[in-house]
Amino acid sequence: MGDKTLKFLAPLIAVLGFLGYLTFFTVTEVQQAIVLQFGDPKRIIQKAGLNFKIPVIQNVVFLDTRILNLDAPPEEVIASDQKRLIVDAFARFKIKDPLQFYISVGNERVARSRLSTIVNARIRGVLGKEELQTLVSKDRARLMDQITTDVNTEASKLGIEIIDVRIKRADLPQANSEAIYRRMQTERQREAKEFRAEGAEIAQTVKSTADKEVTIILAEANKKAQILKGEGDGQRNKIFANAFGKDPSFFSFYRSMQSYEKSLVGKDTSLILSPDSDFFKYFGKSGARNAPRPAAPKKQ
Repeated sequence: MGDKTLKFLAPLIAVLGFLGYLTFFTVTEVQQAIVLQFGDPKRIIQKAGLNFKIPVIQNVVFLDTRILNLDAPPEEVIASDQKRLIVDAFARFKIKDPLQFYISVGNERVARSRLSTIVNARIRGVLGKEELQTLVSKDRARLMDQITTDVNTEASKLGIEIIDVRIKRADLPQANSEAIYRRMQTERQREAKEFRAEGAEIAQTVKSTADKEVTIILAEANKKAQILKGEGDGQRNKIFANAFGKDPSFFSFYRSMQSYEKSLVGKDTSLILSPDSDFFKYFGKSGARNAPRPAAPKKQ
């Protein structure tokens, strides 16, 4: 009898367990649920815990309550100054109204597709009214706030709240980038040539100034040298004059000896002079006789 009872209870327990599995469900802390009956929403559950539904007739759709990320595809934007720009943006959003979200888009995959379209459209609309340089200035934060507000207005119709919209990267198209790089390179080369020209001009000015100062210094030095030389010659002549005045005969003799020393140099020196020339007045006896006698020293 026990075995028959066990055989009867086992299938019953299995059926009851299966019915319990189809009836009860759990909503976690990061989820919210919509109970559908033949596709028609019946209940919205936003609190975590154990809940139930009618088996077979009802089913449950779970939605995330956390902040979700949306990585929008890169979009080409034409600024007001006709500059092209490739903008890569991302957004953060959360499902605020699960019923409206389910009715509007159904699931996250469709929601992300719709949000990408909205985000790119708002980026084109806002940035298309601004110049390219505004994106790299302090006004960029203001533009992003405006884009966030505009996207949030559209996303609220889908039961979604936009937390933030930001631009990850804003690049010029490849062709524009190469053209700008070439223009920047040309500009830098022009500036380098200007700097080199200015440097050469300054160097030439410094060199000319230095040459001028050298010329002036040399002229002053030559002038002082000539003055000093003239003063020295004057002193020398004055000394010679004083010496000649004290003893003319000795001075004449001394000057003649200097002349002999300078003129009679070398073995092949030849002089053709008259015998009674003054040059020979100190040669031999004749010269000694004709030479003036030194003056006798004066008695004290």
